[in-house]
Amino acid sequence: MNFHIVVLAGDGIGPEICEESKKVLNRVGEVFGHKFEYEAQDAGGIAIDKYDNPLPDHTLKACLASQAVLKAPMGGPQWDKIENKKRPEAGILGLRKGLDLYANLRPVKLFDALKEASTLKPEIIDGVNMLIVRELISGIYFGEPRGIHGEGKDRYGVNTEIYRAPEVERIVKLSCELARLRRKKVTSVDKFNVLESSRLWHDVAEETARKFSDVAFEHQIVDNAAMQLILNPKQFDVLVTTNMFGDILSDEASMLTGSLGMLPSASIGGKVGLFEPSHGSAPDIAGTGKANPLAMILSVGMMLQYGFKLLKETQAVETAVEKVLNNGLRTADIVKKGGKTVSCAEMGDAVVTAIGN
Repeated sequence: MNFHIVVLAGDGIGPEICEESKKVLNRVGEVFGHKFEYEAQDAGGIAIDKYDNPLPDHTLKACLASQAVLKAPMGGPQWDKIENKKRPEAGILGLRKGLDLYANLRPVKLFDALKEASTLKPEIIDGVNMLIVRELISGIYFGEPRGIHGEGKDRYGVNTEIYRAPEVERIVKLSCELARLRRKKVTSVDKFNVLESSRLWHDVAEETARKFSDVAFEHQIVDNAAMQLILNPKQFDVLVTTNMFGDILSDEASMLTGSLGMLPSASIGGKVGLFEPSHGSAPDIAGTGKANPLAMILSVGMMLQYGFKLLKETQAVETAVEKVLNNGLRTADIVKKGGKTVSCAEMGDAVVTAIGN
């Protein structure tokens, strides 16, 4: 089978980890008889420098015409002080909205070999395997009105949190469907005791979950959920929540796996899915070879699963990553103190070698 993929190499360490993910995809193609064709496009900081636009029209058009989008991290301090609508983050939000990617899936799975990389006790994190489902194109990141107004000491900032019943219904419905393929439990996280938008989320989520009698459903207030992720993370199977809460909680949950560099993600809902690591562009280590490519490589696995429905190929990528970790290979972010590290390219090469062997 042939697959056409738009690659957004991004900023900072993006091009480095993108290269490793393409090497892994090419190896998957060799082993399973597929051909992956790549189309490079610009978005984020590099697009601002070239086009004064974090998401040029031709980039979005190319993404819509592809079969999947593989996206590396974007942004960096050199673009922090420009107006919000031109920052790299605006391009990321525009990409999600333009592709209608309403659901972001972030699996949080602890590899046994990395138990000691986490700051939490092994007995707390042993067996952690959850899926965080984050609503991605509504909520406070997109609500209007928004902006900074006034002058001097009278300045004020406004952001608006809006959720509509159909938006909540579709993300909770998807979460219940995904839970049916796992341990059949969904935890919905909100702030219903303070926020009206969360009260709507709370009520619609419960109404939707009633249609899935085989799935256990519960609510947690976000304060408690943040605590429970550290206190007893094994209680969670599928955790579904709003755009902002999902952004924060998934980064917190990454520490259960030892590093944000281990957390992949898939954004789905529209015709074309987008697959990317959950971490940032880490400009401080760009070009040093210290980047961890595994979240990007595992995102390739999610692309094979959710974008192309290639389950054997997905398993091959995940098994290869596990094998490499079991063999003791570590990048700087997950190595024990005093341990030996491998470079970004060496880690990618090891995964490539492990596929099909």
